[in-house]
Amino acid sequence: MKKITIAIDGFSSTGKSTLAKQLAKELQYVYVDTGAMYRAVAYFAMQNKFIETESFNAKALVESLPKIQLEFKYNGELGFAEMFLNGENVEKQIRTIEVSNFVSKVAAVSEVRAKLVEQQQEMGKNKGIVMDGRDIGTVVFPDAELKIFMTASAETRAQRRFDELQEKGDNVTYEEVLKNVVDRDHMDTHREDSPLVIADDAIEIDNSYLNKEEQFTAVLELINDVVKTV
Repeated sequence: MKKITIAIDGFSSTGKSTLAKQLAKELQYVYVDTGAMYRAVAYFAMQNKFIETESFNAKALVESLPKIQLEFKYNGELGFAEMFLNGENVEKQIRTIEVSNFVSKVAAVSEVRAKLVEQQQEMGKNKGIVMDGRDIGTVVFPDAELKIFMTASAETRAQRRFDELQEKGDNVTYEEVLKNVVDRDHMDTHREDSPLVIADDAIEIDNSYLNKEEQFTAVLELINDVVKTV
């Protein structure tokens, strides 16, 4: 079967990564979680005090970009690749609400985006890849054979994210998570460089009332239809 590039974009907490992992496993494609890459850079900025609640030294972060080495390493027990920052597994650290609060600001820095987009394009040059993020279908792979844009109500996404954090033992409130979701939506859609928009040829999926299996089946059908035509 001919391999294609699958670009999955959408708002935060719409289950992009979950769907992408399912598809990659089913199709035996490479999966790249670009959100993890931006989260790792945000985590680096936090570690180095470049970004805090009331301040963001973007210039210092940009100057430190050559020191940031990102790598995905496949974990056979988990069934997916984990994010490593400068040789350290930071998969758990980058999924916290603290990192979520800063990641959109970091992702808005043009130099950060340029560095990561270059890496992402290199990863997908041979196709057979599923990549999710905010600008995959519009910037990273504008010629992707299939583009999906995922959305759901802010309240639905906040509840999903809250439940996920609660399961991990994180001490957060639903109100905190909802605020984070709404704030990220605004920053992602209003940033100057590569704002979150729906590509003209993307297929929009509102999964507010879809479960994971229904969503997976629907997208798999779309993939099969596309593969027949390329």
